[in-house]
Amino acid sequence: MRIAMVTNTYLPNVGGVAESVKTFTEEYRRQGEEVLVICPEFEGAPDKEEGVVRVPAIQNFNGSDFSVRLPIPLYLHDTLDEYQPEIIHTHHPFLMGDTAARMAASRGLPLVFTHHTMYEDYLHYFPPGDSAKLKRFVIEMATGFANLCDHVIAPSESIGEILRARGVESPLSAVPTGIRLADFSKGSGEAFRKDLGIPDRAFVIGHLGRLAPEKNLEFLAEAVSEYMLDQPNAHFLVAGKGESEETIRDIFYSEGLSERLHLAGVVKEQRKTDCYHAMDVFVFASHTETQGMVLAESLACGVPLIAVDAPGAREVVEDGVNGILVKEDRPSLIVEALKRIGSMNDGEKKDLGEASLKTVQPYSLESTAKKQLEIYRTLIGESFEKHDLESTVWARSIEQIRVEWDLFVRTAAAMGTVIQSENSESEEE
Repeated sequence: MRIAMVTNTYLPNVGGVAESVKTFTEEYRRQGEEVLVICPEFEGAPDKEEGVVRVPAIQNFNGSDFSVRLPIPLYLHDTLDEYQPEIIHTHHPFLMGDTAARMAASRGLPLVFTHHTMYEDYLHYFPPGDSAKLKRFVIEMATGFANLCDHVIAPSESIGEILRARGVESPLSAVPTGIRLADFSKGSGEAFRKDLGIPDRAFVIGHLGRLAPEKNLEFLAEAVSEYMLDQPNAHFLVAGKGESEETIRDIFYSEGLSERLHLAGVVKEQRKTDCYHAMDVFVFASHTETQGMVLAESLACGVPLIAVDAPGAREVVEDGVNGILVKEDRPSLIVEALKRIGSMNDGEKKDLGEASLKTVQPYSLESTAKKQLEIYRTLIGESFEKHDLESTVWARSIEQIRVEWDLFVRTAAAMGTVIQSENSESEEE
């Protein structure tokens, strides 16, 4: 099978979507499939990459972790003619997503879309900023795009429910990215602690991920610091980079806890596994996740979880089994959960760790990739049957016109929703 993966963000960027595309691409190839990744240029990308085509772009637009593509170069069409993809899988509804829709239409191919992101939660990166009108517009645009696709992938069941409620009518499946469980089974937490000056017998609260405002890290840092004020053996280990790093520093400095805050920066591969193994508990407070990849990675290392109840987290955290699911954003609830886990005896901690390893099994990359490949095969089979009757150049041209019209209608409908809401607001005033 020849798969084209289309994405706005890819390596060397660090982020959930880039990691998901990389992870699935590697697993598909391991299982004998061909994959071509089509993505924007990024600073620091290798000069030569096998199976990757990069297009010109404005890099890291407005401080975000994706690029805004420039007009598609002719060499991409030549590359696709040579590669002859059988299915197009886009990971964004905008920018490269529009390109993916046109590619699929012009070549008579099935189009799959993974709805990785709740885009309305990331509007602070773009002018005119985070407004209710812009949120409505973005939701309508993403929903409209999903309905252009032959199949939509939701990274979790709860996100699938949200998409259905918003009006997504295309066939939909919940498929998390998955992780290579074996990659996380062995780590040297002791060595990692030593590198950062964390005592061997300290109670280490950990967090790993992009340190961005939408991850609710200010709340998390305040809650953890509140717990640590009367727990002299507790340390906070944070791995990742981003603008919220300074916020975390300031909170711990103001509480006189700077010496027990350990910022490890970006960690990858074995060092990432070692980082997880250095933790006694993993804490997570984001409301914007569509799936809990770092939560699954933590469980694969036998580290229990404390997370705020939200999409992405509630599928992974089994309250009272592999951790604690906190029902709302109240620091006192995080403090209470940390006290419960921190006060456990060795036997209770061992049971919690073993439960963590058992409950992460459904997130095996081998099984999630197999599920997604089956979706591809079904769509390709249906596409062949359909195009036995419609494989003419005329039919493909009509299909491309339809997609161009649908892309236009999607934008117009989203704008209409905003205008209608503005009129309603004016009538109420």
